[in-house]
Amino acid sequence: MTIEGNGRVPSKGASGSRGENRVWTVLDLLRWTTKHFSEQGLETPRLDAELLLAHALGLERLTLYLQFDKPVESGERSAFRELIRRRVSERVPISLLLGQREFWSRSFRVTEDVLTPRPDTETLVEAALEVIRQASPRSCRVLDLGTGSGAIGISLAAECPEAQVTATDICPKALQIAQRNADELQVSENIRFLQGDLFGPIGAETFDLIVSNPPYLARSESGGLAPELSHEPEQALFGGPDGYAVLRPFAAGVGERMEPGGWVGVEIDPGQADVVAGWFAEAGLCEIDILNDLAGRPRVVSARKKTAT
Repeated sequence: MTIEGNGRVPSKGASGSRGENRVWTVLDLLRWTTKHFSEQGLETPRLDAELLLAHALGLERLTLYLQFDKPVESGERSAFRELIRRRVSERVPISLLLGQREFWSRSFRVTEDVLTPRPDTETLVEAALEVIRQASPRSCRVLDLGTGSGAIGISLAAECPEAQVTATDICPKALQIAQRNADELQVSENIRFLQGDLFGPIGAETFDLIVSNPPYLARSESGGLAPELSHEPEQALFGGPDGYAVLRPFAAGVGERMEPGGWVGVEIDPGQADVVAGWFAEAGLCEIDILNDLAGRPRVVSARKKTAT
């Protein structure tokens, strides 16, 4: 199937295999766009096509399957065409084209000021929730350091409304997004947001549970990363030349911010697991564990602070 010969979704009256009055349906556009995305080397061409078309039409993605024969009007095709162009030519991630990303069964607003939440990070949320539920949620004080969109801290606050969650970030714009997500997901009453770097915003406070998804990519490897990452904030991606610029001081100082018996979990690149685990041990933490994500890769290093004797 050819669409305007130049790879663009057709405008009204464009010629095609059915002539000047060709009617383009939802299924026609999905088939063409999936093929186009596949030819451009996108990893999930059909899913991308469905998400973008649903967004252009103002529908839920699954609703498309009930409306395969629905004609798509010229104005709707124009909106869809622009989404396709930005996805292919500029490699803008789907999450930024839609302005939202699903995480832990909730929809979070995202912009270029925050890191898009990834499924891998749900490994950290799952581990943290297990710890909270085994403790006393009513008295559990949680710190989400470097919250970004708020995905981790908000998910914990929503699942354990009795816990007291503090979320920090160095970026004011990120905190604005996180606050908006907290408002829309109705957890604002049990989460507070503080601005500042690393442990600076919390002063002398201590917590029962500390979680973080810090920047851990090595700047030296930036040339081999997916082009989509160029649309996400570098400050949230890169941890200096070797990837450890934040992880190193985090591991060294986190024990002082934990209550006796407290738990810490930090997301890492799979190749960093043993190094971070070693730093936790040097800092005097115990019960150190390395947790795998759904793909079986090391994704979270956790530890506890020894209880008072």
